[in-house]
Amino acid sequence: MDSIADFLIRIKNGYRAKKEQVSSPWSKMRETIARILAKHGYLAGVKVKKIDSAKKELVVKLKYDDQGQPALTEVKRISKPGRRIYAPADKIPYALGGAGITLVSTSQGIMIDREARKRNLGGEIIGQVW
Repeated sequence: MDSIADFLIRIKNGYRAKKEQVSSPWSKMRETIARILAKHGYLAGVKVKKIDSAKKELVVKLKYDDQGQPALTEVKRISKPGRRIYAPADKIPYALGGAGITLVSTSQGIMIDREARKRNLGGEIIGQVW
């Protein structure tokens, strides 16, 4: 099972159902992706909640504008467990002609496409958000 695709779809479905927040099992990668999305205005907030001594849960607060429109309209998983997609810095795809962001897993951590190009880092193309 693809845990990153599951996480992104939970967020997308939460927006479609007009939820205030969605939760997901915690992982370091999911938390990093959620914090990047929050930093760039696609989410209102991210919290890590302890369930017990061994388990954690990631709670993501969704963001809407004044008219009730979601901040995030679409997500697209690019690299999948069955087919990993890698790209050098100059070949990282633009999301929606630059209006969205592409998440890239580099040797220096997960970052958005603009930052990876600026640092001249390629890596695995996780997905796109707009």
